[in-house]
Amino acid sequence: MKITPLPVVLTLGLLGLAAAVFAQMEGGDRGVAPIDSSGSFEVSGIDVDVAAKTADAARLGGWRLAQRKGWQMLWAKMHGGAGGAPGLSDSDLDSIVAGIVVDDEQIGPNRYVAKLGVLFDRARAGQILGVSGQIVRSPPLLVIPIEWSGGGPRSFETRTEWQKAWARFRAGASPIDYVRPTGTGPDALLLTAGQAQRPDRKWWRLLLDQYGAADVLMPQVRLERRWPGGPVIGHFSARHGPDNVEIAAFTLRVESSDGLPQMLDEGVKRIDQAYADALSMGMLRPDPSLTIETPIDISALLANESDVAPVETGLDNSSATDPAGEIKTYTVQFETPDAASVSGTEASVRAALGVKSTETTSLALGGTSVMRVSFAGDLAALRSALTGRGFRVEEGGGALRIRRGTTPDAPPAP
Repeated sequence: MKITPLPVVLTLGLLGLAAAVFAQMEGGDRGVAPIDSSGSFEVSGIDVDVAAKTADAARLGGWRLAQRKGWQMLWAKMHGGAGGAPGLSDSDLDSIVAGIVVDDEQIGPNRYVAKLGVLFDRARAGQILGVSGQIVRSPPLLVIPIEWSGGGPRSFETRTEWQKAWARFRAGASPIDYVRPTGTGPDALLLTAGQAQRPDRKWWRLLLDQYGAADVLMPQVRLERRWPGGPVIGHFSARHGPDNVEIAAFTLRVESSDGLPQMLDEGVKRIDQAYADALSMGMLRPDPSLTIETPIDISALLANESDVAPVETGLDNSSATDPAGEIKTYTVQFETPDAASVSGTEASVRAALGVKSTETTSLALGGTSVMRVSFAGDLAALRSALTGRGFRVEEGGGALRIRRGTTPDAPPAP
C-alpha cells in the first residue's frame, strides 16, 4: 500500500479547490447586462393601425402615431391625468424620442398593425414635462433576483429567465434606483441565493459597499410547471432588506412555456410597482444596522463649530445641532437640471451648520439626484439648518427633498 505524503495531499486539495472556484467564476453560461441603463421614460402598449400607399409609408405613419399617443400617455402619467399634453410637432417629438420598441407588428403591402413602445429621453423630455422636482428617487438598492425552479433556488450562479427579465426591464421611469449586477466576474460567488438567507450585518455591509448600494432588494419567483411545454404558474414575491422582509406577493399563469418571458416581464413590472408603493409609504428606508456609525469626539466637534460663523437667517441656530448626539446619515433629494447644480447644491448643503460631509450617491441630470448627508443632530434639526441656507425643504419617508427658495427680503424684479 502506497502512502501519499501529507504535503502532496494538501497541495492537490488546494489545486482542486482553486480549479472549482475558477470554474464557478469563469462559466460561459452566465451574465446578462441590462439592455437599457440610460434612464429613459418608457411608454408601452401602444396599438397602431395605419394604412398608406406603401408598406414603408404605413410603417413610418404607425411610428409617428405611436410617438403622438406615447407623448399624451407620458404626460398623463407624470401629471396624474390632469390636463392635456402640450401639442408638439412630429419634428419636436423626434428630438425627444430615444427609440421605438416593437412588441409585435404585422406589415402588409398597404397597412401596418403593431403594438409599440416609445422611449423618451429623460433630460430633453423632462424639461418639457416640468416634473424633474416631483420625481422622488430611492437610495441605490442592490437587486438579487432569485428563481426557484426544479426544486432549488438560483441567482447569479447560472443564467436564468428571471435574471433576463430584470435585464430587459427599463427602469428609467421608476422611482427605484436599481443597482443591477450583470452576473459576471465575482457576482456568482458573492450574490448567491444563499446570501438572501444570511442575516449577518457585517457581511452585508461589505457586500453593499462593494456594489455602491445602501440596501438590498430580493425579488423572487417560484416557477411551477404542470408538464413539459404546458402551463406555467409563477409565484412572485417582492422582498427587501437583509432580513428578507416580504412586501408584496402575487401569482401569474401562462398556458404554455412559450409565454414564460412575457409572464416574467409582467412580474417585474408588478414588483417594481410594489417597491414604488413601499417607497411612497416610507417602507424602503435603508436598515440602520447597515450603516457603520463612527464614534464622535465631542471636544473636536465643539472646536470645529466655534470656527463657523453664524448664519444671519432670523432663526435660532442654537438648536440646529445636537452636540450630545451622534453624527447620523440622512438622505436628501435635490434637483439637478445640469452638472453645475450638483456641485453648487453640495457646497451649499455642506455649509449648513452641523453638516459634516455630503456625497451624491445617485446622479440624475435633468431629474432628481440623491445626496447622503452626515449631520450632528436629528432630522428636524437638519431640516432647520437647510431652511436657514435658503432651501425650501419637504420631509417624507425619513428623507428630505430640497429646492432653491426665494429670499423673503429680496427686492421685487423690475
